[in-house]
Amino acid sequence: MADTRPIPLEAPARWPPAAPLLPLLPALVVLPVLLVLPGQVHAGGWDLVGRFLLAALRPSADPLVWRSAVEGLAITLGMALLGWTTSLLGGLLLGCASSRTLWRQTAGQLWPASALRRLLALPRSLHELLWGLLLLQLLGLRPVVAVVAIALPYSALVARVLADQLDGLDTSRLEALRCAGASAPAALLTALGPALLPGLLSYGGYRLECALRSATLLGVFGLGGLGTELRLTLQSLEFRELWCGLWVLLGAMLLLEGGLAALRRRWLSPRRLRLAPSGDRPTRPLAAGGRELLLVAVLLPLLCWWVGGALGVRPGDLVAVQPLPPLGTPDWEAMLSLPWATLISSTLALTLLSGALAVGLAPLLLLLVAPWPRARWVVRLIWALGRLWPPPLTALLLLFLLRPGLLTAALALGFHNLGILGRLLLEGLEEAPSGPPQALALLGAGPRLSLLYGSLSAVAHPYLAYGAYRTDVILRETVVVGLVGATGLGSQLLESLSAFAWERILALVVVYATLTLLGEELADRLRRRLLSRPVAPSLPVSPALSDP
Repeated sequence: MADTRPIPLEAPARWPPAAPLLPLLPALVVLPVLLVLPGQVHAGGWDLVGRFLLAALRPSADPLVWRSAVEGLAITLGMALLGWTTSLLGGLLLGCASSRTLWRQTAGQLWPASALRRLLALPRSLHELLWGLLLLQLLGLRPVVAVVAIALPYSALVARVLADQLDGLDTSRLEALRCAGASAPAALLTALGPALLPGLLSYGGYRLECALRSATLLGVFGLGGLGTELRLTLQSLEFRELWCGLWVLLGAMLLLEGGLAALRRRWLSPRRLRLAPSGDRPTRPLAAGGRELLLVAVLLPLLCWWVGGALGVRPGDLVAVQPLPPLGTPDWEAMLSLPWATLISSTLALTLLSGALAVGLAPLLLLLVAPWPRARWVVRLIWALGRLWPPPLTALLLLFLLRPGLLTAALALGFHNLGILGRLLLEGLEEAPSGPPQALALLGAGPRLSLLYGSLSAVAHPYLAYGAYRTDVILRETVVVGLVGATGLGSQLLESLSAFAWERILALVVVYATLTLLGEELADRLRRRLLSRPVAPSLPVSPALSDP
């Protein structure tokens, strides 16, 4: 007789969210933004925006304007190069000094590395603009201020990345060399140096691009270079002269990005890291790459010495502190009466809104223009302008149409970071396997579905991991849009700096540093969780998105 008892139903398995849809979830913030945006628009600025856009097609033809733009770009490039070189050297030394692996092998202790890591968290937590404004009060308007303002936080950032990479390397070869009797320095250099070089070269090139953007931003706030000219021409509504500087800066940025990408392909190509058959010497490309790196290492200090002399950067200016205005009696009551809850909540809201716009709009725009390859080049151009256009200038331009406030600041920060995230996403998609999207296209799927389920699936988790890291960077960048009246810590900090209310400056810096360190910790945890999730075997994680 058949068993007629009901079969117990198992609980349905938990369906994980679809990987290709995850990067699009932050784009949902566009809906409330579109609802609020009409109420923030004011009349009278459309004519100025039209003139600004038309000037892009008809920049000034005055040779003096172009010459001034090129000279300003030279100053900006010089400050970026000096700051980047100093930060790279300092980051190498501090990164090695804060590596647990190096301390374990040389001294058998770990606490010095942990102590130095905590100490380096302070310069890393403050944006380079904040360092520039603080040093400006102490040293005056000198070229060395911009260089040090870039070098201080960048050195701590490079040190953190280098120490993490050192501690994450396989130490089996190192232990074998130590057991064979090799000294600690020789064993460390032989076992860990070659494995560390590719990541260091890639991250060092990325930092040079960031240094150029930082030098432009510091110029916007009066520290010289092309950024100063961009702000003056925008404030005087000389849009044709403004676009001369923008096109010059865009050309330099694209040349720098293209040159660094070519060098990374040349030096980090698998062919250059592959040795000849056993018993033979390394292949010629590897030797040629080593000679090129050695040549760059020799010529870079000479170039920096010449650039420093041309810009008038003197290390002795760091000890020539100018007389400060009388500090007066600290007004602790006024400091405590600041609306701290409102300032902190506004800063966090600005960070989350800007991050969501940047992270979500990059894949959304690629999906929208997927059927039209030429439209993707337009998107690339817009993203390139977003990367080089400093957020304060974007905010000033938006003020032609929008009221000052949190939304205006969020749009300015979001546009800038959209350019950075969009470029990174494109690089990841280009390195993703081409088989899945081609298979979907042969099965009849359209360009959007092929991109969504064929390519975006491979980079979804790494892209969101970098988005988490970028949101932490946006928290530091909120200080740069304080001039548009965004009611946050950045606006209050700039106001306190102008009044030299040192007790409020100290309190705001401490709160800012605490928030950024907490955000850094949360972003790191989210990145580790996202990168630990497995992806389909046929869709490996793109290396371009695996390391910020």
